[in-house]
Amino acid sequence: MADPARRRSTYDKQPFIGVPGGAGRCVAGWEAAGARLRAHVDTRGARRAVVVVDCYVGTHEREIRAALDTALTPVLTVDPGAALRPEAEIEALAAPYLGGDDPLFGTLSDLELPQLFSPQALAALRHRVEAVTEGIVLVVGCGARLVHPGDVVVYADLARWQAQQRQRAHEIPALGVDNRALEPNLQLKRAYFVDWRVCDRWKLACWEGLDFLLDTNRPGDPRLVEAAALRAGLDHAARRPFRLVPFFDPGPWGGHWMEEVCDLPRDAPNHAWCFDCVPEENSLVLGFGPHRVEIPALDLVLTRPRELLGPDVHGRFGAEFPIRFDFLDTMGGGNLSLQVHPLTAYAREHFGLRYTQDESYYLLDAAGDASVYLGVRTGVDRGEMVAALRAAQAGGPPFDVERYVNRWPARRHDHFLIPAGTVHCSGAGSMVLEISSTPYLFTFKLWDWGRLGLDGRPRPINIDRGVANIQWHRDTEWVRGQLVNRIEPLGEGTGWRAERTGLHERELLETVRHWFTDAVPLDTLDTVRVVNLVQGEEVVVESPADAFEPFVVHYAETFVVPAAVGPYTVRPWGAAVRHECATITASVRPTGGASGPSTPRG
Repeated sequence: MADPARRRSTYDKQPFIGVPGGAGRCVAGWEAAGARLRAHVDTRGARRAVVVVDCYVGTHEREIRAALDTALTPVLTVDPGAALRPEAEIEALAAPYLGGDDPLFGTLSDLELPQLFSPQALAALRHRVEAVTEGIVLVVGCGARLVHPGDVVVYADLARWQAQQRQRAHEIPALGVDNRALEPNLQLKRAYFVDWRVCDRWKLACWEGLDFLLDTNRPGDPRLVEAAALRAGLDHAARRPFRLVPFFDPGPWGGHWMEEVCDLPRDAPNHAWCFDCVPEENSLVLGFGPHRVEIPALDLVLTRPRELLGPDVHGRFGAEFPIRFDFLDTMGGGNLSLQVHPLTAYAREHFGLRYTQDESYYLLDAAGDASVYLGVRTGVDRGEMVAALRAAQAGGPPFDVERYVNRWPARRHDHFLIPAGTVHCSGAGSMVLEISSTPYLFTFKLWDWGRLGLDGRPRPINIDRGVANIQWHRDTEWVRGQLVNRIEPLGEGTGWRAERTGLHERELLETVRHWFTDAVPLDTLDTVRVVNLVQGEEVVVESPADAFEPFVVHYAETFVVPAAVGPYTVRPWGAAVRHECATITASVRPTGGASGPSTPRG
């Protein structure tokens, strides 16, 4: 059931940030992109011009090469892929990070792109380029700047969600290895642990030398934007509230709440997930006049970390965004898998992570019989529980979840805290806003209710890893006192009140809920905030100093307030001015124990 005050969907599925002065700085389509590049080459007036198009893994390099061959008529076209090491050597370099036969988990790679190339083969390609004394030389592919630094430099970028769709369609190979025949989960594992890490480091090394960025998310319909305009757009984004582009996906337990509230097409059996704010996965869209340029949101994190994150978060996490908001929809669906997340020490030792996936469930909505499974029951025999899990997985009797795990009733606006090591899952009939630290792959499933995935196959179960991380002292009494609706009043003013709702002291995030009928005075306190409108049709976010234009947010939308924003206000807007609204805000817990997120200024 959706918010009873809502009569229509206002959820914006295609948010973008308009870039001031961006008109005329971007073109769409291959013909226009080729013409813009040709004009840029001609303005140089040189006898020879090397046009380098470096590419993120997963871009359709052949399409780019063919289109620019036609537009630029180069005297020589070079594919840097010809200088890659043999597949067997690249496989040997990647193998230590891929976890052997494990279908899900590996270790984050520290490989650098040049390691994947043969120095001798690169030298041969460089010699071919230098031998050309007149005309255009075109170098297109991942690692193109290893062949030549470029007289004109373009970076062809690709959003990770789009890359995953191409993996599911078996369209794109891995970096230096043709693995298109593998199952999509294995392609994703390689990308997550190896290829994306390698390419992000290389992209950042290329960033300041760019003349243009090429958005390649729509095959056959690219966007070419001037690098100076792109940098101005990122500067603009890092100093104002903004939303990322959400994406939705079905699952074996998925429901139908988001179909109504987010106005989704009924083209899937259900909609289980929404990544509403996961910068490592979501896209950021910038508007340049009539054109929209989609880039990985991670580009903003990598290139503007201090303005976005603030000095403390940047100092602790580097250029990583440590807060994640996503939706889990089981309204009309089923239970999530019973699961546990790794402890920090385990995550560091086994996966190379500096922190783990502490999380919480905030109930946006709930059916009358909704519940959350959380913590082991008091007095449970751990050996008996583990044996029952193993027997169920081996085809024996189904695991009797309620014999071993607490089942708590769940109501709208309840908040359940889930520090790593706590057994948990959302039950059917819930609409969960999951608030967590960012690592998203690291869920150890203990029991999946004997069902199959949407592909008709069993989903991977990780009993051994899970048991190694379960904190058995988190029993009924401990969970009741520590993890269920720990509400602490923080303060109030004219038309508003604030309360801390979590997270647990063992977790790196804090959350604060504001109830308000008037403007709430807030301040980022030089650290990034992530906010969701959990009640009310719409609100407006404003700068007391007019540092950014008013920003309207609708029900259930998540938005980011960069650290550089400083003071801001949130107040009801439109029809919501007649009703009480509520937001929940997450931020990284200060190292010095300072006051919580979005501390009111008055």
